[in-house]
Amino acid sequence: MNKNKIIIAIDGHSSCGKSTMAKALARRLGYVYIDTGAMYRVVTLVALRKGWIENKIPDTKKIVEALKDIHITFKWDEKAGKNTTFLNGENVEDEIRQLEVSENVSPISTIAEVRHEMVHQQRENGKGKGIVMDGRDIGTVVFPNAELKIFMTASPEIRARRRFLELSEKGEQVNLEEILANVEGRDKIDSTRAVSPLKQANDAIILDNSELTREQQLDWAVKKVKERLKENDC
Repeated sequence: MNKNKIIIAIDGHSSCGKSTMAKALARRLGYVYIDTGAMYRVVTLVALRKGWIENKIPDTKKIVEALKDIHITFKWDEKAGKNTTFLNGENVEDEIRQLEVSENVSPISTIAEVRHEMVHQQRENGKGKGIVMDGRDIGTVVFPNAELKIFMTASPEIRARRRFLELSEKGEQVNLEEILANVEGRDKIDSTRAVSPLKQANDAIILDNSELTREQQLDWAVKKVKERLKENDC
């Protein structure tokens, strides 16, 4: 075990900037970033492409059968300056961020077999420490023994506004009211689902970033990492 590196688990509500901070934190620390949310989005994308989702109801049997053929990898895109998600070698980073995927990802994430396979891949990536992972159940299910657990949140209205601006900047025609409804709907689904519901770990540190800039959040997180590393040396 490397005492100079730890596992950092970042959980929290949708559209509160978990992935943004996790990526920045990994880059600052020189850690590996595992985008768990993107993994479920990839499975959702496959289901949408195949026509296995109708009226937001997924065909569980077909999706589970296809898991063996879904291989998800991550690479740092130096030119774009961002983490990039690949499905069987295909760059799907932009496609998995579209609203259609966002509206269907929660039902996909409730499928037990899908979660089992994704968790297996996530744990394999964490064996060597030095990783940052974000999602809904990283600190409670995937890595309950992670040295640092952060639970991020912000008001639904602020999260919807951030998502609206993000999609608008990409040129997508979006409606703020629809996005707010999507955010609130995902909160309810994520918190009440039977398999691995969104839940704050007892030993997680809460970060309400409603009034914080990205740089302020990053500085806060880096400080917490340094505190944990210092504790490891004691």
